[in-house]
Amino acid sequence: MEYLVDTFGEGWLLIGAGALIGVVFGIAAFHSKFCLRSATVEVAHGEMGTSLAIWLVAFTAALASVQISVAAGLMDVQPARQLSATGSMSGAIIGGLMFGCGMILARGCVSRLLVLSASGNLRAIVTGLVVTLVAQASLSGVLASMRESLAAIWTVPGGDTRSILHWLELSSMATVVGSLVLLGAALLLGHRQKVPLTKLVAAFFVGFAVFGGWFLTTLVATSSFEVIAIQSVTFTGPSIDTLMALVGTRSVPLTFGIGLVLGVFLGAFVGAIWTGQARIQRFEPDVPMERYLLGGSLMGFGSMLAGGCAVGAGLTGGSILALTAWVAVFFMWIGALVTQRTLDALSLRPENAS
Repeated sequence: MEYLVDTFGEGWLLIGAGALIGVVFGIAAFHSKFCLRSATVEVAHGEMGTSLAIWLVAFTAALASVQISVAAGLMDVQPARQLSATGSMSGAIIGGLMFGCGMILARGCVSRLLVLSASGNLRAIVTGLVVTLVAQASLSGVLASMRESLAAIWTVPGGDTRSILHWLELSSMATVVGSLVLLGAALLLGHRQKVPLTKLVAAFFVGFAVFGGWFLTTLVATSSFEVIAIQSVTFTGPSIDTLMALVGTRSVPLTFGIGLVLGVFLGAFVGAIWTGQARIQRFEPDVPMERYLLGGSLMGFGSMLAGGCAVGAGLTGGSILALTAWVAVFFMWIGALVTQRTLDALSLRPENAS
């Protein structure tokens, strides 16, 4: 790795690693139809169906692969932002609720919108742009002060305090065994729900891509004299960086996040072309455009407040057992379930029944 760093430089290695992980994630997510929103809709309807099984396989695959590599000494995730920096419990709760609500209204989380965009879904492209613009406003624009105020309500210091392992006092071996048991249970659920084997394998690779991100950025970081942040799959921040790079600079910065976004788009595009599912999809007359715009706005602000999107907090932060990430994804579920049940109730009102 030192030879590669000396030959190509950290930037090219990071953007290459991001692109590689992105292609794997994009193909796997497209084929498996990995989507947290679909999983929450099933649960809201009292079902334990294929979408839930696929999401659980991806989540537990990320958790198991990362925890096994940590226990084996292949990498150290303690320097990761989700563990080392000051976190916000209030941000995780409020942002998670907002993201879950927005995800239902927009009919997809950030990663799903990116995957659908590659297949020609114009609804996903427009909604994804709204997510990115609102996220940028929340990061450093007009909404930044509101985000900072909400995040400051309840904070937790970085270090052991942000680790679930610290609070539960679990050993590395217990964590590995527990994650493998959960993965086995998720695969069993998928088998019972008759999820095709290829989709279960694809769901596994969605989660495995999270491990790949942590592992490859760790390799670059430990082989470089520069300070390199270890990171993995997340979409809101990298989407901001990609959009700003395309419209605000003459050259694309060589970062893992930009490589990831471009790789996911390419992977999903290849999957759509290969399966013949690439086609233009417009806004539907029975679902007004303003619903997507509101959902995208809630996801943009919610993800920046919560410290990540459904993948960035749910799979990536969850895989290293970051406390705020687990809280965020829990409240994403709550927000999504409440919103879906509310929409279902409104659709059954007499004036909507005709």
